[in-house]
Amino acid sequence: MEHSAPTLNRSDNPPQVQVAGHTLTLYVEFPPLLEAMLRDIQQARQRVWLETYIIHDDRAGQAIADALIERARLGVDVRLHYDTIGSLDAPSSYFRRLEEAGVQVHAFHSLWEALWNSSMLRILNRRNHRKLLVIDDQVAYFGGMNIIDVSNVHVTDRAEPLRFSRGWRDVHVRLEGPQQGELAESFERSWRRARGQPTPPRSRGYRQARLVGGAESIQFFDCGPGLRHTRAWRVFIQLFNAAQRSLLFSMAYFLPVGGVLRALLRAQRRGVFLRVVVPGSSDVPLVQCATQHLYLRLLRRRVHIYERQVNMLHSKVLIMDEAWTVIGSSNLDARSLFINLEFLAVIHSIPLAQAVRQIVAEEMNHSRRITLRDCLQRSWWQRLVDRLAWAFRWWL
Repeated sequence: MEHSAPTLNRSDNPPQVQVAGHTLTLYVEFPPLLEAMLRDIQQARQRVWLETYIIHDDRAGQAIADALIERARLGVDVRLHYDTIGSLDAPSSYFRRLEEAGVQVHAFHSLWEALWNSSMLRILNRRNHRKLLVIDDQVAYFGGMNIIDVSNVHVTDRAEPLRFSRGWRDVHVRLEGPQQGELAESFERSWRRARGQPTPPRSRGYRQARLVGGAESIQFFDCGPGLRHTRAWRVFIQLFNAAQRSLLFSMAYFLPVGGVLRALLRAQRRGVFLRVVVPGSSDVPLVQCATQHLYLRLLRRRVHIYERQVNMLHSKVLIMDEAWTVIGSSNLDARSLFINLEFLAVIHSIPLAQAVRQIVAEEMNHSRRITLRDCLQRSWWQRLVDRLAWAFRWWL
């Protein structure tokens, strides 16, 4: 059966794909995403639940705050769940303004919580890296984008549409359809756990990240430690073990470790074609150094590696066999795979995989392919720094 992928238009006219009775809209830059979020928040009648790793008191953060406050004053159930460490740059006055307007605000693993807890290091080390927005009973957002303007977009009037930009590259999804309730449940469980309220454990099949069959499907996974989550590494290993033809990554932080790396290399030995797109200049240089140490090992196995130029690549995307797509908040590094709280969507849909593959192909068109010669020409001190960074790969 032939499947035609939707046309990939400009970022301010994002593609839409129909999957299992849902409409999925794909965003690759923040300004169009922010416009869509604000439109939906302003139309909310029952609830607006926002969970994010980073929220800043910049133009984007102020626009979101204004929209949340306006809804809360009209009696809508408005909640903000943010990560303390990720949002350190936002002043306390920002959150106090929200609370005074009736928004329920919770800081995940706050510094005060760490000081009064016997497991201070665990509290500080485990972060809520999820990015969810749930609006009423029909619309939800998930993916890799935080509430921070990384595009250097300047507007004179907050009511003006944000212009098309060439800022950070990422992938975020607006979902409209019957499974929106599962994202609402995910937020509610996360909210209750963070506030010390009981939540029932997940089923065994959920924790083992068992993938469903069928022509099309969407599965959501709360990822993190304990019986109330699955583990992100289980999701990826399931897919690596099932891959038959290809694995295509677009990852901000590509640093597979332990069994995840072994499963990836086993897939390559089976003849699976591996391609990886990573940032050419990362916002976390130490992670980039550790990844560069891995280059030589991957290139000798004929893995194709591309470094995205000019724009920081912040996406967390995997396409398997041009039929399965993973989109969410989880990078392929130890922190996302084993420590942080993450959210992943595993979607079986050929049209969606084709649409996301077009996005990744665009990143590859703006990338430089890395060769063995590039690695061998690095200076001895660069290779030493890379090796030292790799030695700390479990703690980056």
